[in-house]
Amino acid sequence: MKQILSLILIMAATSPILAQGHSNEGAETREGILLVTFGTSIPSAQVAFHHIEEKVRKAFPETEIRWAYTSNTIRKRLHKQGTELPTPAEALAKMGADGFTHIAVQSLHVIPGEEYENLHKTVKAFHHIPKGSRAIRIGAPLLTSHKDHLRLNSFIQKEFGASAGGEKAVVFMGHGTHHRANIHYPGFQYYLMQENDHMFLGTVEGFPQLENLLPDLEQKGIKEITLLPFMSVAGDHALNDMAGEEEDSWKSQLESKGYVVKPILKGLAEYAEVVDIWIDHLHSTLEALHED
Repeated sequence: MKQILSLILIMAATSPILAQGHSNEGAETREGILLVTFGTSIPSAQVAFHHIEEKVRKAFPETEIRWAYTSNTIRKRLHKQGTELPTPAEALAKMGADGFTHIAVQSLHVIPGEEYENLHKTVKAFHHIPKGSRAIRIGAPLLTSHKDHLRLNSFIQKEFGASAGGEKAVVFMGHGTHHRANIHYPGFQYYLMQENDHMFLGTVEGFPQLENLLPDLEQKGIKEITLLPFMSVAGDHALNDMAGEEEDSWKSQLESKGYVVKPILKGLAEYAEVVDIWIDHLHSTLEALHED
């Protein structure tokens, strides 16, 4: 947060746009969209972000779109590869300096966890400074409301229901977190189970983990498992922790127990119906901006 405040002060002092402050009634309004994601350094996973931008551009053809990554690790890796991605604070400061008066910041995170919480603090810091863009609003991540959970579950049942039943099961790998928002994973597991008790959701770093799913898989007599990432992109976790050949990957662990495992390396953001949930959140954010 200290870095954010320092950046704000520097931009306010040096930028003629920011120096005008908020008291510029009658000035031309310029809207912008900032898409914010954890990020990925896996080239094959970038297709998910290209898909998001394509759909956002189609929904808001007159609005400029920019990107920011919340992961310092990912940005450093990309820097070594010759690609520069700003932090959300850097992106907002630049947009203010470029004359954007109204900015819709859309979180592309799956749950409102630590990454989203930090993004919310950044947006709040920029929103309340006396000099800068006149209005900045943040859009909710994928799973926030009951409606979001129902919509995502409906899509999953339609898309993968044929692979879940009898001796077949579908197992999703989510990221997981020690943040309180981890409750969305077992929560969404409940939604899945209400429709199809052969669908499971585990996490890499939270609860439930794969070991928590194994008793149910065994009890149901499952023999074949379709394995998918419950993440916006099929990045490092999907390639290695989920579908990798190392003995501790989910694929290897399940195969060692006799299951036939079929990984699908496709992130949530590659499905149009899933991206539509984020876009609806963005619609709501832009509507709120128009009221400011």
